[in-house]
Amino acid sequence: MEARKRLRWTVIWCFILMWWSLGLTDGSEQKPIRQSVKKPNIIFILTDDQDLHMDSLSYMPFLKEHVADHGTSLQRHYCTVALCCPSRVSMWTGKAAHNTNVTDLHPPWGGYPKFVRQGFNGAYLPVWLQDAGYNTYYVGKLLNAQSTSNYDNPHAAGWTGSDFLLDPYTYEYYNATFQRNHDSPISYQGRYSTDVMAEKALGFLDDALEVDRPFFLTIAPTAPHSNVHIKDDTAEQSMARPAKRHEHLFEDAKVPRTPNFNPDRPGGASWILTLPLQNQSNLDYNDEWYRNRLRALQAVDEMIDSVVNRLEKAGMLENSYLFFSTDNGYSIGQHRRQPGKQCAFEEDVNIPLIVRGPGIPKGYRTEIVTSHIDLAPTFLSLAGVSEAEMTKYELDGSVIPLHVLDSMPSEQPWPQEHVNVEMWGIIMSEGRYGYILYPNHTYKALRVIGTGYDLLYTVWCSNEHELYDMTKDRWQMDNIYDAGSRPFNIAMPTAGLSNQSPHASSFTSTGQVLSIANISTTISRLVARLDALLLVLKTCKKDECRFPWSALHPAGGVRSLREALDSRFDEFYRTRPKVQYERCERGYLPASEGAMWDDGMSFRAMEHEVWTGP
Repeated sequence: MEARKRLRWTVIWCFILMWWSLGLTDGSEQKPIRQSVKKPNIIFILTDDQDLHMDSLSYMPFLKEHVADHGTSLQRHYCTVALCCPSRVSMWTGKAAHNTNVTDLHPPWGGYPKFVRQGFNGAYLPVWLQDAGYNTYYVGKLLNAQSTSNYDNPHAAGWTGSDFLLDPYTYEYYNATFQRNHDSPISYQGRYSTDVMAEKALGFLDDALEVDRPFFLTIAPTAPHSNVHIKDDTAEQSMARPAKRHEHLFEDAKVPRTPNFNPDRPGGASWILTLPLQNQSNLDYNDEWYRNRLRALQAVDEMIDSVVNRLEKAGMLENSYLFFSTDNGYSIGQHRRQPGKQCAFEEDVNIPLIVRGPGIPKGYRTEIVTSHIDLAPTFLSLAGVSEAEMTKYELDGSVIPLHVLDSMPSEQPWPQEHVNVEMWGIIMSEGRYGYILYPNHTYKALRVIGTGYDLLYTVWCSNEHELYDMTKDRWQMDNIYDAGSRPFNIAMPTAGLSNQSPHASSFTSTGQVLSIANISTTISRLVARLDALLLVLKTCKKDECRFPWSALHPAGGVRSLREALDSRFDEFYRTRPKVQYERCERGYLPASEGAMWDDGMSFRAMEHEVWTGP
């Protein structure tokens, strides 16, 4: 009898120990025995048309609680094309839009068919991540013009599991069509699109956690994009539609009345100069448009909460990176504009990027300059792919130094101070007052941000120019381009530089720190440098995109606008070809875009010509 009791208790203790080792003594405390790990997981939440400059992030408490408070907000992150499809293609390929030649939403200039035709279906991020040993999953909108008629011609490559939104129902909040893996499309008429997406995302997350491989999961809701109903080749755009449970929220919210909101005098260039002052009915309508964007984001915020809770429950949160961003920014009323995007103004190009994960500074904000073409190399780096290995992908972007953002020494600053912004084609604003097509919305723009300077320089296809000094004109209201002889001062701050202002020092090519003095120049000398920089960037590839000053000064010694303003280079910059257009085009046609950069335009080439003759 005693032997039988001992045997029974031995069996009971074996079951208890087995349950304890599996972490199943409490169903709410499940711990995986999979993922014996290893490489980190990466989750990327990508919204559609979300603003940074109209306070939308302030209406997402779960994003703040789970991501921002535990991670880093990159305040100077930019898209390089302020339009959905070309922005996403640049993001997934790590290439500037002039190198993808996907420049619009639909064929012949853009869309999913153009992405495939350009050869990127076998040469973009998910394919590379699979080569690095990752399972890859995607839920939501991938690219415009991926539709119920072409989704399998061919299927989007590189995804272990996928559930794509398809046109013509992508932007219908209560009539979405999804297409899973290689299955036929399914309509979810009557169900709220973001909620359906959350279910699918959590399903893929469960699948990913059950496999002994790291994973990359993208969740791409269409919120807070407007609702678009397409019928008989006609698109009816209306306000974003929130879930029923959120329809009553934020009744008093209004578009922030910043100085550039519906200003008394018009500004900008091209068609923007023709915009009328908005009347009260227009303002009231646009405020409601704004409120519905905020309401539509609530389901996204709840989805973030669900994803984080699922990771935490599985014990995988601390080995996962969570990224939050959007494809492009958005504006309502700024510069008298109706709801929309596509301009080079800060509202359209400066966008959210928030990251949490192992080793990421917590509750931190940084102003290093980054862009969407930096995301692919950054994801690859987190997946263990070295920069040397990445060279075969011919990336134009840089790996963002996420783990040292709070400890960057001032004597080794982040070298990137520029963003190249491109646009081609036409522009159409949204809403009841915005159904006007403006042609010739083609331009090259340049954001340059360093210690003592913060500039936007734009050249339109009409050869109009804009230049804004955002150290004094944050809202981009005063175009100073024509004030050629006006003094322009770059002043160093008198207080010590913080590690959040990485443009603290300049260097020789050998790394020797140069002393920095205040610089007094003129608008015309400044524009000459900006024009040369833009000339490089508008056709750059790979290292030229990352280090454009080195293309202009291959012998070294110039790594910033401040250094390029040295008077020794005046003649060189004065004689460089200018950025200009021969004509406006709907897409990227180099023959219409004036002078192009080549190696013979560098300062070294000019010196050689001066000393030895042509």
